[in-house]
Amino acid sequence: MFERLFKLSEHNTTIRTELVAGVTTFLTMSYIIFVNPDILSTTGMDRDAIFVATCLAAALGSIVMALVANWPIGMAPGMGLNAFFAFTVVAALGFTWQQALGAVFISGLIFVFLTVTGIRSWLIQGIPHSLRSAIATGIGLFLGIIALKNAGIVVDNPATLVGLGSLKAAGPLLAIFGFFVIAVLDALRVKGAILIGILAVTILSWMTGVSEFHGIVSMPPSMAPTFLQLDIVGALHGGLIHVILVFVLVEVFDATGTLIGVAKRANLIQEGKPSRLGRALLADSTAIVAGSLMGTSSTTAYVESASGVQAGGRTGLTALVIAVLFLASLFISPLAGSVPTYATAPALLYVAGLMMRELTEVDWEDLTEAAPAALTALAMPFTYSIANGLAFGFISYVVLKLFTGKWRAIHPATLIVAVLFVVRFAFFAE
Repeated sequence: MFERLFKLSEHNTTIRTELVAGVTTFLTMSYIIFVNPDILSTTGMDRDAIFVATCLAAALGSIVMALVANWPIGMAPGMGLNAFFAFTVVAALGFTWQQALGAVFISGLIFVFLTVTGIRSWLIQGIPHSLRSAIATGIGLFLGIIALKNAGIVVDNPATLVGLGSLKAAGPLLAIFGFFVIAVLDALRVKGAILIGILAVTILSWMTGVSEFHGIVSMPPSMAPTFLQLDIVGALHGGLIHVILVFVLVEVFDATGTLIGVAKRANLIQEGKPSRLGRALLADSTAIVAGSLMGTSSTTAYVESASGVQAGGRTGLTALVIAVLFLASLFISPLAGSVPTYATAPALLYVAGLMMRELTEVDWEDLTEAAPAALTALAMPFTYSIANGLAFGFISYVVLKLFTGKWRAIHPATLIVAVLFVVRFAFFAE
């Protein structure tokens, strides 16, 4: 059945490999189960209901990704988008969380329209080869700073913006240990090296009393306080129009950047060969609509899926495993919460380093290709946004090609996207 559904042999993978990859990705992205309710509950939404909505939205999105696209990519409410929802739309602009959910719903419908009509695919086809490589690299750097922050190795420093954390603290030391475990095992070609590293740090953390084992089973709370509570009519308020536009832009390019970067790493997108990118795009766009109905901010493809790809995940079976684990989390949330962030940080950091090899595909002799690629990769971690990295890349690519007489190399889609990003920064940036 799995062979028929996911074509495992065609992708040179096995059920065991896909299971390990799915568990690996889930462990690296399971933090969203606890972080998303913390952020969205600041708007007045019921925290327990958000917890359930987060698990269900992640499971549904991942199932669609598995069965429709057959790609090893996990879906869940996106970081950054939830912060925009809570701290900008509700806290700063003063709209209700019901109206904000309505804005997410409308942006999801627009997202689906762009995908179904092929407009989104056409936009993606306009991404230059150099920027595609830079997107993968930028996501790697983005993963890197997330990992170092989660491990406590990189910390806030008022004088220099970022600084080195205490390497005598348990968290950073365990994360460093986990990184070496993963790197050594992977170098020795041990299957499941990343998962072994995560579990080794987690168990060691429990044994030394650094983190707590919270138990295993608890019944899921009710989702009623947020289910179908969105205010679509209120979202059509004039002041929310630009919010919807920002949601659409960020959703399109955050998700697109992640899908291309992770799929490229899995060798699922090859020049001149057909891919299932279109189906993957449909999966992530429909997940946004479903998530808004359940009561959570925009659902998107997760960059942490790269860890599962590195563990060998190549098909939708990986995504299906992720979906099952998110559903199981409804009942075993204490166990899922027992994995500390510094246990998953080494996996993200290791994958980040591997993804940086994509920079070798950039034509460094052509400044009009190299400079936009470098800006794309650098802006993602330093602005903490995949979308901003894409914006810097597209805008600089068009400017450099235009003023060096190479305007014929500019794809119409690239020009349109660059203009849209300029408009976003000029009129809609918060």
